[in-house]
Amino acid sequence: MSTVERQEVRAVAKWVRLSPRKARLVTEHIRGRSVPEARTVLAFTPRAAAREIEKVLRSAVANAEANHNLRGDELVVSAAFVDEGPVIKRFRARARGRGVRIQKPTCHITVTLAAPKRAPEPAPLPPAPKEEAKAEEPKPKPKAAAKKPAAKRKAPAKKKEAKA
Repeated sequence: MSTVERQEVRAVAKWVRLSPRKARLVTEHIRGRSVPEARTVLAFTPRAAAREIEKVLRSAVANAEANHNLRGDELVVSAAFVDEGPVIKRFRARARGRGVRIQKPTCHITVTLAAPKRAPEPAPLPPAPKEEAKAEEPKPKPKAAAKKPAAKRKAPAKKKEAKA
């Protein structure tokens, strides 16, 4: 078998001000889907990370169309992952002269698109047998007339009690 190299296109958004954990929840939904399906999933995902991942997906499709002459709607999201970026550290003033550390996480979002794998075409079917074989087969017997279903029985009437 010959190995055919699949053409892959990727786009990366670096230093996105999102928590990587929250962004990974969204990327799990689009991994392995076609581009139109992934766009639909992201459009109806109510998380803020979906907007950022949608931008990266649009960028990857634009890269495929402009640089590799591929049709964007025929591609599949072969990989989508989120790596941790640097954490921005800040301090917030609190009561009695104290300060509390605030961490602002960042992440790097990567989306990789590839052409879908084509299934190998099935081999042609062998020619059908001649008419002689069909003539030898016995004809099926006609089916007997179907019986009517039994009528449903009614519930017994309630007895009336005599008033005393």
